[in-house]
Amino acid sequence: MNPRIVALLMAFLVMGFGDLRGSFLGISREVFGISAAQGALIPMAGASAFALCALPVGLLATRRGKRFVLQAGLLLTAAAHALPWFVLSRYEHLLAAIFLIGAGMTFLLVSGNPLLRDVTEPARYSRNLTFAQFFKSLGSIAGPSLVPLVVVLGLTWKGVFPVFALASLAVWAVVTWVPFPETPAERPASLKGMLALLGTPPLRGKILGIFLFSGSEMGMNNFLASHLWLTFGMDIQKEAITWGQGLFWVSQGAGRLLGTLALGYLSTRSFLRVCSVGSLLGLGGLILGSREVAIASVVLCGLAFSNVWPCLFALTLEARPDRSSEIGGLAVMANVGGAFLPLLMGAVTDHSAVRWAFLVPLGALAYVAGLARLRCGTS
Repeated sequence: MNPRIVALLMAFLVMGFGDLRGSFLGISREVFGISAAQGALIPMAGASAFALCALPVGLLATRRGKRFVLQAGLLLTAAAHALPWFVLSRYEHLLAAIFLIGAGMTFLLVSGNPLLRDVTEPARYSRNLTFAQFFKSLGSIAGPSLVPLVVVLGLTWKGVFPVFALASLAVWAVVTWVPFPETPAERPASLKGMLALLGTPPLRGKILGIFLFSGSEMGMNNFLASHLWLTFGMDIQKEAITWGQGLFWVSQGAGRLLGTLALGYLSTRSFLRVCSVGSLLGLGGLILGSREVAIASVVLCGLAFSNVWPCLFALTLEARPDRSSEIGGLAVMANVGGAFLPLLMGAVTDHSAVRWAFLVPLGALAYVAGLARLRCGTS
């Protein structure tokens, strides 16, 4: 395999580390005594970093190049993960660390997704992006897997942070060492020109779809363990995380491998329709099902959710490949949905029961399913 693609796959692995924050909602409620609504500040901290940094990082990529932005993001991610190991005695410290981790993820997402397209044949981009998302899911699995492990080993849950810091530094060394000639630079963009892209209704609709899906995925990441804990009585630091976020991300990994194969036979738009319908069925099972049905629904949601973002991003980017860095910035900015939808889910939980919080992503995925039926741009 092309060493540049291998280096990018490792960078996608680091991108998955950012999903560690989903394991902290239940832990923070137990350790810091916060409410479900206060816990929604965890995804808001990460998503706020996306909102504040995405457009400036996209502009930076048009001037300094995507590889430079990728390297900077890996260093920032390493520093952000190292910080909580030294300073983490209050809930505010955790939120600050998550914001910095989110900033590092923004650098990686803005540069990594379009940079993969630069080193991939256009006809294979959707498949390669889905395969890269499989590596991202491995990083996502690492958080829910390591938290219970470090607790069993007698360490505190904070022990996962130095592991991710060292891993991020190692990937930075690989990206720096691999011969990675920068692709021809795009013309330097302006903020006005980037925002003007949203004036095109098809592109605006896809960006909204990314906003809603990102919020839904982050809501799943934050509320699955709480659902299994509060509804079915599972232990929040071990069993609930393993069968909640852990199983969700394992299923996403399997789904992305299957998606890589499926995209050899289905168009990106057709596959997006399949994934949207599967997501709706899985969410219905979480809302209405028993403990056993809920666990099975976690698997179905993981399989179905796994390919929605890469399909949406590929459809968005293929519409204007000449503006890849700018579209990458807009798409990552749309991840701010990860702040708003979990906040709404937290409010629903505080006023009723956590199972009804999943009505929020149900509505969001209904929009994505409708979007997949529209022929707006390249499929």
